[in-house]
Amino acid sequence: MRVLLIDDHPQILRIAQMALERVGGFDVHLAEDAAEGIALAQRIQPDLIVLDVMMPGMDGLTALAHLQGLPATCTTPVAFMTARVRDEEVASYLAAGAIGIVRKPFDAMRLAEDLSALLASSR
Repeated sequence: MRVLLIDDHPQILRIAQMALERVGGFDVHLAEDAAEGIALAQRIQPDLIVLDVMMPGMDGLTALAHLQGLPATCTTPVAFMTARVRDEEVASYLAAGAIGIVRKPFDAMRLAEDLSALLASSR
């Protein structure tokens, strides 16, 4: 599975990339901000985009809206990876079109399984 991770914290990107590649066997691509991630998503057309909610410049919800408006990514499933997990926040992510969330801090050994489960439940 080709996964695009978009997060402004390089350490989180590296840990998630190692976990997804080594444990899950995923093909992982990285972007450190929303604009870079949107451009990359259009080029590589991933099977899943994992998007941070809080980023400088463009936040995750705004990035999701941009992705939904582009022909190349309008049907690509998006999951948020965030520490902001109050019920009303999660409800807003789902209402915006996300397939679910992964809580930060995440369990690196379960990340591939958690993302696969989110993707399967969205189909």
